[in-house]
Amino acid sequence: MQPSPDETPHVPGAPKVACSSCNLRELCLPVGFSAAELTRLDDLVATRRTVRRGESLFRRGEAFQGVYAVRTGFFKTCSSSIDGREQVTGFQMAGELLGFDGLSEATHQCDAVALEDSQVCVIPYLRLEELAQEFTILQRQFHRVMSREIVREQGVMLLLSSMRAEERLAAFLANLAQRLETRGFSASSFVLRMTRDEIGTYLGLSLETVSRCFSKLHEQGVLDVQQRNIRILDPATLSKLVAGVTV
Repeated sequence: MQPSPDETPHVPGAPKVACSSCNLRELCLPVGFSAAELTRLDDLVATRRTVRRGESLFRRGEAFQGVYAVRTGFFKTCSSSIDGREQVTGFQMAGELLGFDGLSEATHQCDAVALEDSQVCVIPYLRLEELAQEFTILQRQFHRVMSREIVREQGVMLLLSSMRAEERLAAFLANLAQRLETRGFSASSFVLRMTRDEIGTYLGLSLETVSRCFSKLHEQGVLDVQQRNIRILDPATLSKLVAGVTV
């Protein structure tokens, strides 16, 4: 079967961004690998796929074939609530993995949609399992990444169960800033790739409540909000909000 125009298989002799030279190598699977192990992993990650803004990387019900490492861009994962509305379950950026939802049932349990033009490395799961049996460090790294996703989901559950609206938004922005900083971007000034409505469905808040919280934090001088452009002016106060301290 011929690859689609948006899939880029590695052609022998052609330039290829290897895991060993990728600037996200410390965030993705290949952490602490030897040169020989990285070469084997480079052979495993043989395809890169481009996903345009608004397109799906995978959809609920599709067969699970592998996981995806985000090289560039931004994604949201979402499913439908009982009343048919979209429920955002997560936001993923460069250096993070997508597709774990398909492990248990062999089919994806949610949709993954690009919030901007993005590119992913396709990692076939069966080949990943085979390689993990050879290299225990790969198995440990894979488990570490899965654990990180579980911890993140638990953090969201905590947000929804115990925090006020402003605290939820503050925690969301603080987490986003920290993840961006880890990737070498500014932690105090960034552009939101998601809409306020998408933030609301993720945090369990209405669109009106999210807008009101943004306006309040702007008026208090904690944030400078210009549509999707965010500047954190008072990180100390934002941290206090996350900790549940009334300001």
